[in-house]
Amino acid sequence: MTILCLASYEKGHEFLRECKRQGWNVVLLTSESIRQEARFPTESMDEIFYMADDHHRWDLTHTLNAVAYLARTRSFDRIVPLDDFDVEVAAMLREQLRVPGMGETTAHYFRDKLAMRMRAADAGIRVPDFVHVLNHGQVAAFLERVPGPWVLKPRSMAGAIGIRKLASAQEVWETVHALGDEQFRYVLERFVAGDIFHVDSIVFERQVRFAISSGYGKPPLEVAHAGGIFTTRILERESETARRLLAENQRVLTGLGLLRGVSHTEYIIGRDDGHVYFLETSARVGGAHIAELVEAATGINLWAEWAKVELAGGHVPYAPPQSREDYAGLLVSLARQEHPDTSQFADPEVVWKMEKSHHIGLIVRSPRPARVRELLEDYTARIARDYHAVEPPQQQPSH
Repeated sequence: MTILCLASYEKGHEFLRECKRQGWNVVLLTSESIRQEARFPTESMDEIFYMADDHHRWDLTHTLNAVAYLARTRSFDRIVPLDDFDVEVAAMLREQLRVPGMGETTAHYFRDKLAMRMRAADAGIRVPDFVHVLNHGQVAAFLERVPGPWVLKPRSMAGAIGIRKLASAQEVWETVHALGDEQFRYVLERFVAGDIFHVDSIVFERQVRFAISSGYGKPPLEVAHAGGIFTTRILERESETARRLLAENQRVLTGLGLLRGVSHTEYIIGRDDGHVYFLETSARVGGAHIAELVEAATGINLWAEWAKVELAGGHVPYAPPQSREDYAGLLVSLARQEHPDTSQFADPEVVWKMEKSHHIGLIVRSPRPARVRELLEDYTARIARDYHAVEPPQQQPSH
């Protein structure tokens, strides 16, 4: 059996290793632009091919032709995207080559911020009021009906990339007109003040087999636009907030039609009304080292479990491993230093340190959630003082 993995960015090492451990032939298609610096686990791959890319974007026709050419002498039993930007490419290839897995319609629910909102609203899931930036009359009516501020979001970017918070109708229209022919690629929604959370899940045959809820420190949008230190931590498992989020998460993933795979899904609990609102979801492992956070707290590696689920394909049973019940917190910041000295962070709870130039990142683990919270607060203050740097908001994806 052969699996074709798509990776426009370098990630998913443990996915590739698990596929090889399961006895599959592993073929990787990745971007030419990362050929020199990428360090994929070549011992776990049978073949690797490079696609010409424009800032990690692949021409769809060229990609289809390339994969169809490879399929002349290889039989691809699975096609899996390792990055958010590869989800729709993989769905297109599956449809064209008739390979099992998520098709293009369902893939849109996990990539397109407009499609996922419309699908969720149809399923009775609470979402912030929104409008497609397409018909100007409908946008005007939305601005009349829904009080500001509003958030303008590109439909197919990842995370907080390209998102803008707008305070007045005039600012909205100036921004919309500046987009020109790209307007239809955006969705405008009501800004809901509140705390942001994420639930990371493993789904098999439409059933959530594992899920864990976490809460961000500052909202990711605020970190991306105003600068700041990114933090998130596992919620107390028996808390009311965790129970509400897990229940809503089951409704969301069922309503959007995820058959099998992994998901990183974000929610907000409104400060004014206390409601849980669905913000966005994905059919991939969460970025920003959230997989390492989950593994630190539970012992479950989401990349490896995703591989098991994909390879099982609904034909053999799957159950996640027994989860450890620890708590963990994650902190990531840009750093003024090219290679920050992290020796001052020597508490025994530190289980992971980030190795990336001009970045500092740590994960702490403890059986006590209060200890995790205490360490995150202490480390955040120390990093803000000794290391933290700020750069302009990101408008395009990067590593």
